[in-house]
Amino acid sequence: MPKEIEFHFKKPNDSPGYLLGQLTLLWQRKQKKVLDPLDLTQTQFMLLASLGWLSKKSDAVTQVDIANQSNADRMMVSKVLRTLEEKGFITRQEHETDTRAKIIRLTANGAVILQKALIEIINADAEFFATLNTKLSSFNKNLVQLIDKNSD
Repeated sequence: MPKEIEFHFKKPNDSPGYLLGQLTLLWQRKQKKVLDPLDLTQTQFMLLASLGWLSKKSDAVTQVDIANQSNADRMMVSKVLRTLEEKGFITRQEHETDTRAKIIRLTANGAVILQKALIEIINADAEFFATLNTKLSSFNKNLVQLIDKNSD
């Protein structure tokens, strides 16, 4: 008979990693539900939102800028941006001074889809996190602390 496995925690709900994983899965399901009708995945939305945010400050947003803003793998960003370009949501053009870089811009259709997606996501997040009520700000601060502490 195999040796009994010993866990650090007495039950799953004592494990912050387990709870975070469960919460993430539920949140991703919620996001998928509101993004599917817009023909966007959560990753595509995240990169479009990063592009939209960066475009407010610069007309020369690159793939690297988007990867850095979204904390995403550069190769994955390249593949997803290619898909967004095929959908007509973005354009990719040669950079004027850096031949290795591409300038990424939202198309008019991409801007419309992004605005619709932002509204849906804001509403979904408000509903999802509503139970935190006045503790939401503290929750967000804790998340930022965890991100800052664990970023490479």
